[in-house]
Amino acid sequence: MIKIAVMGYGTIGSGVVEVLETNRDSIAKRVGEEVEVKYVLDLRDFPGDPIEKKIVHDYKEIAADEEVKIVVETMGGVEPAFTFVKTMLEAGKSVTTSNKALVAEKGAELIAIAKEKKANFMFEASVGGGIPIIRSINACLTADKIEEITGILNGTTNYMLTKMSNEGSEFDDVLKDAQAKGYAEKDPTADVEGYDACRKIAILTSLVAGQQVDFEKIHTEGITKVSAVDFKYAKKMGKSIKLLATSKKTGDSYSAMVAPHLLAPEHPLYNVNDVFNAVFVHGNVLGDAMFYGSGAGKLPTASAVVADVVDMAKHLGKNIPVEWSTEELALEDYKNTEKQFFVRTSVDEAAVKEVFGDVTFVKADGVAGETGFVTGTMSEADYEEKAAKLGNVLQMIRLA
Repeated sequence: MIKIAVMGYGTIGSGVVEVLETNRDSIAKRVGEEVEVKYVLDLRDFPGDPIEKKIVHDYKEIAADEEVKIVVETMGGVEPAFTFVKTMLEAGKSVTTSNKALVAEKGAELIAIAKEKKANFMFEASVGGGIPIIRSINACLTADKIEEITGILNGTTNYMLTKMSNEGSEFDDVLKDAQAKGYAEKDPTADVEGYDACRKIAILTSLVAGQQVDFEKIHTEGITKVSAVDFKYAKKMGKSIKLLATSKKTGDSYSAMVAPHLLAPEHPLYNVNDVFNAVFVHGNVLGDAMFYGSGAGKLPTASAVVADVVDMAKHLGKNIPVEWSTEELALEDYKNTEKQFFVRTSVDEAAVKEVFGDVTFVKADGVAGETGFVTGTMSEADYEEKAAKLGNVLQMIRLA
């Protein structure tokens, strides 16, 4: 029997315990022996809960128990999670986590410790919830050079944008609805400002590049400025608005960004709605592939965590190589990337033509007193220069 510990008994941690119990027999068949939770680390006690007697309050108790071979971390945040996980790895225990903040900032360092100790550090659930994108990159797509990863990586913002599109609602109204349904936190900043998606695309880029990507250097825009008027224009153009996290190979590096984009119906992510996530991948020999599923939630995320537990249980004492060095990848400047831009402005068409030249004007139903247009293909730097010259820009959304 393989003994494991779970650090953090919140939504995901309790889900992990539930999945291990619900699928006990099938998991045992896959591993070759039973997997049992010996400890659950939490600040709280849980009287009456089946795990009541397994609760411990000191992480060192887990680290010191040689019987525990695998540890699950679902606490969230960088500290004290980093200290706890590092201690477990240094004690020779394998660790899996759903914590994208920890992985984005400390992933390379923890992978290196795991390798040294002939243990494993896995983090499938840190990106895309139950979608098996990380294992696919590490195992299934190793024959390819990944040239692009573009994803809808945050279920909260995707739900909100879907509702705005379907109902013509404003941002503040759909945020309240998302909070009432439990999709958005009381403080929704990480989701609506794009920070959550930014950390996730940093993790994916680090994996495909094999080097540490500093998420703080990724240009990030959220959805707080997207309005009902923008969706009127989108419908006129036959497009949808999605918050995309994108990483594209540029020379010897990658250019990464998180921002709202207008998607045409032929785009593979056009029909990804509500709380679902999807990741589009382009490989130099594979071509296009897409991974779609529940990007969050107690059991889908716990399912991904337990899949890591199973993998680690089958490789006790053996490190599974992951290419992700501590050397930082110098990202290409996003301002050099080229695309088209949808712009709303308070100036007239003549003024727009004078600055931007040949553009396509868009007139949305029920919108007056402004000019909407789509630019030709140009760099981000060129757009910024022209927009500054034009002035009075009410909104800009990129075309995917």
